[in-house]
Amino acid sequence: MTDVRRKKVPTEEMNGGAIQHRVADYRPPKSWRTWLIGRPLPTADAPHQTVGKFIGLAVFASDALSSTAYAPQELMLILAVAGSAAFAFAFPLVIGIVILLAILTLSYEQTIHAYPNGGGAYIVSRDNLGEIPAQIAAAALLTDYILTVAVSVSSGVAQLVSADARLFNLRAEIAVIMVIFIMIVNMRGVRESGLAFTAPTYLFVGTMYLTVIIGLIRYIGGDLGKVIDPPPLQVIQAAQGVTAFLILRAFANGTTALTGVEAISNGIPAFKEPRSSNAGKTLIAMAFILGSLMLGITFLATSIGAVPSIQETVISQLARTAFAGRGFLYLLTILGTTVILIMAANTSFADFPRLSALAAIDGFIPRQFAYRGSRLVYSRGIIALAGVASLLIIYFKADVSALIPLYAIGVFLSFTLSQAGMAHRWWKIGHMPLGQEIKERGSTLRYEKSWELKMVINGIGAVMTAMVTLVFAVTKFTQGAWVVIVVIPIMVLISSSIHRHYRTLAKGLSLDRFGPPAPITRHRVIIPISGVHRGTIAALRYAHTLSDDITAVHVSIDAEETEKIRAKWELWGEGYRLVILDSPFRTFLEPMLEYVEEIAEKRQPNDIITIVVPQFVPRHWWANVLHQQTAMTLRWALLFRKGIVVTDVPYQVD
Repeated sequence: MTDVRRKKVPTEEMNGGAIQHRVADYRPPKSWRTWLIGRPLPTADAPHQTVGKFIGLAVFASDALSSTAYAPQELMLILAVAGSAAFAFAFPLVIGIVILLAILTLSYEQTIHAYPNGGGAYIVSRDNLGEIPAQIAAAALLTDYILTVAVSVSSGVAQLVSADARLFNLRAEIAVIMVIFIMIVNMRGVRESGLAFTAPTYLFVGTMYLTVIIGLIRYIGGDLGKVIDPPPLQVIQAAQGVTAFLILRAFANGTTALTGVEAISNGIPAFKEPRSSNAGKTLIAMAFILGSLMLGITFLATSIGAVPSIQETVISQLARTAFAGRGFLYLLTILGTTVILIMAANTSFADFPRLSALAAIDGFIPRQFAYRGSRLVYSRGIIALAGVASLLIIYFKADVSALIPLYAIGVFLSFTLSQAGMAHRWWKIGHMPLGQEIKERGSTLRYEKSWELKMVINGIGAVMTAMVTLVFAVTKFTQGAWVVIVVIPIMVLISSSIHRHYRTLAKGLSLDRFGPPAPITRHRVIIPISGVHRGTIAALRYAHTLSDDITAVHVSIDAEETEKIRAKWELWGEGYRLVILDSPFRTFLEPMLEYVEEIAEKRQPNDIITIVVPQFVPRHWWANVLHQQTAMTLRWALLFRKGIVVTDVPYQVD
């Protein structure tokens, strides 16, 4: 049995009354959960569960950094339609992507300092564009986080399956097991998940930089050469010439490298103090690594004549060319790439629960998502993410090519809203008097001299990301992008309904303009009984503490049994009324509800009716299946009747 003791602190007098503050001296007992996710942490430990820049990069940047493993290939895959000569456009396009990355980094770095409590695109949209854009941003990001888990884990499993074809038919099962593993690690807390995933992240970054640096040294020295035995050129559609639309498609595919850039701005509270400064430096470090690797990989891939193919990735071709074969360094690079693709899901597990908690606090999704679990993480969000992502993996059988068309649209939509929101924020700041402060829900506005430049930067970013979103929507619509385009509005409608429910409930519960309640003029107590026994007497004793206006009600199905009950009630009923309801069709619930409704219709406005339900509680939980649970059925039926109080009186048999 758990020992619960309470520490009493000095009493605080308030308005003539006494308010006592007590601290529970409860310690959760050890259980299988302790072994699985660790001992429960007190709220006071929250500051000690934050991470620094080194671990923060591994936790929040794994998604963005992992995209360097496939983004250059996705870009070249589109250009392949126009033949290998079109690969000459790859590096200039990547330069454009890096410029967009720089704009997004500047914007989100400003967002980090302007909104130190996190939230990214959702908070920026809420404070500057309104509730509907905020809901769209939240729906877009939550959808993208789910797809990130499904795509990254499925991609990692594809690498694993390629090494052993016997595992091909088990792709979905292996992927779900990996999702559950990542979920459990994240349930242990941000700090522990960061420590677990730090080594794989830095292994990938180290091997990628080693590949690029050795490749560049050999390229400058003139002995890099071309890729040996490249796979056949893979063309995904009929050949065509280089057109502006093709270039836009290739650019849009390459911008999948930018998914995850917003992650750090969402997870600012996870960083150590000064958290905004640490988060901002981590964002800049991530952007530098991402941009430099994108440039280096794309430049070398086009220089060696790498070919985008499902048979061998561009990274594999580059690594074996740079390292002159499939030796140890090559294998280490492929291992790091495979692991980071799976670990990229960790970014979603870090951000999805935080974003869902912010939306829950604002009342757009169920409030339960705002509650921290035993390890100070938003465990309900973590479980929900793992569950939905696993369903997607099972439905699409862990097929990356089927999941990819759904990917990236949501995040670029959120980019657009975030950029537009920040541009509007600078406009508001520019029109404020010098020295004035305006406190909004997520930030404080103060006049800044450079507001015009910042507004222009964010405005350009909003236009560019909007164009990428449009290109994604048009070019991938028939391939499955229509699903996301349909799902996001549906999610917004659902969140609006939830928000409306919470507002209506708050209004109904508000004490504003609520005068002193009128005194109760009559309190009627009704006790449904199936027999006269110790449980019935316990309920009668309790009812007597509420009122002397007590009526016991029995639904008669068996005349002989009813006579026994009548006789026992005359002996044990203490003179209170017993109403017997004959039920010709042997139903219990309907006659009882009909009687209660009849009494309720006759009551006066200040009358109250309490239904006291005796409930037998067996010693062992499994014994419940041996009983009809009539009390539970009646309680649920009466719970939604307005003006009626339902009270259980449990009776435990020793």
